[in-house]
Amino acid sequence: MTAPSRTVTEAVESRRSVRAFTDQPVDGATIRRVLSKAARSPSGGNLQPWQLFVVGGDDLQQLKDIMVKRVQEAPQGEDPEYDVYPKGLKSPYRDYRFQVGEDMYARLEVPREDKMRRLAWFARNYQFFGAPLALFCYVDRQMNQPQWSDLGMYLQTVMLLLREEGLDSCAQECWSIYHRTLQDFLQPPDELMLFTGMSIGYADPDHPINQLRTRRAPLEDFCRFRGI
Repeated sequence: MTAPSRTVTEAVESRRSVRAFTDQPVDGATIRRVLSKAARSPSGGNLQPWQLFVVGGDDLQQLKDIMVKRVQEAPQGEDPEYDVYPKGLKSPYRDYRFQVGEDMYARLEVPREDKMRRLAWFARNYQFFGAPLALFCYVDRQMNQPQWSDLGMYLQTVMLLLREEGLDSCAQECWSIYHRTLQDFLQPPDELMLFTGMSIGYADPDHPINQLRTRRAPLEDFCRFRGI
């Protein structure tokens, strides 16, 4: 468990994609408070396009059991409705993605040639890395790219507010490749499209993967100033 953040800066600096959680439950009132506060996030025209499903307890265990079988039956997923990463991803974005993968598996001491262990680790996404709570974010199919950016602002606000509560998270767009399984399980209205999942809980401080601090490009690599 990491200490609650007292400032926005602390929340930003301590937020990370946690991939090993304890089984400590998340209080229902806490997650309701976080999700309600996050609704103050900006959205163009105040459309508030986020549609959420939150799953815990026995229902979450049922979903985990389903996913153990589903990942074995369809390891490549179910004809995803959007590409998580662009095809032909170019540098420097390709390099950033490659580096975080190498850093992560180095922490786990899983060499590149050990494909089976890498696949087994990736499959832990669908067990929520042991987290006791899952969130799924959907968007109406009527919406376009600007509203998808609104989802990102809402979800970032959620993750920072979780840090204020001493909670951690891992956003998981990988769930989009099993959208049909989730359609059957969650029964969302047909007009909704799955955007992402998120694991929520208390970080396991002893797991080596949680010692990973992903690298960030320096400001001069992505920002250009004029007149300042």
